[in-house]
Amino acid sequence: MHRRTRIKMCGITNIEDAEEGIRAGVDALGFIFVEDSPRYIEPEKAKEIVEQLSPFVDLVGVFVDRENVEVQEIIDYCGLSYAQLHGSESPDYCSQIAYAASPCKVIKAFRVGPDTTAAEFQPYQNEVQGFLLDTYVADQAGGTGRTFDWEIIHSLELQRPVILAGGLTPENVGEAIRKVQPFAIDVNSGVELRPGLKDYDKLMALLEEVRKADLARIG
Repeated sequence: MHRRTRIKMCGITNIEDAEEGIRAGVDALGFIFVEDSPRYIEPEKAKEIVEQLSPFVDLVGVFVDRENVEVQEIIDYCGLSYAQLHGSESPDYCSQIAYAASPCKVIKAFRVGPDTTAAEFQPYQNEVQGFLLDTYVADQAGGTGRTFDWEIIHSLELQRPVILAGGLTPENVGEAIRKVQPFAIDVNSGVELRPGLKDYDKLMALLEEVRKADLARIG
């Protein structure tokens, strides 16, 4: 059992939100390079933010079915440490990103619903560093703001760390940690004023609930 739930705050679009997240204690910041997302950020802007950040914070690029070479170019240009892949990327694609000239750790995202099975994850077990579990909504690769039935996770036989996403808020994150005991959580809309702009009061409230849930499970 992990003693502390790691926290990634995704959808960063400005330096103020990034710095506030770091001050609050998040472990990773996510930049969404998906053009039809309301939280899309240009690589040039992401690089500008990254260059101003404090050390010891993981930087994650979110992609959906982009050409391998484009993903690697953005990773190198922005100085990212993780690629989070939300599309139909194959195990071989994930491996190519992980072992490129400038290697980058890979998180494969899956949209979880009642029909999700363990077999979907098996081909990726040796190719990625973690699985991000988000809510299945037709025609949406992520960022749904909705939760899913967390009980499903226990049937998936996952052999990599679990990053839980999907509609996490200050009101439900404690229950999520108690039920799932994930390695990390990924928050976005649950700590926003509007897409791409964070609500610092909500962020602090969520972090406090995470800390209380962690203390309860190791106490």
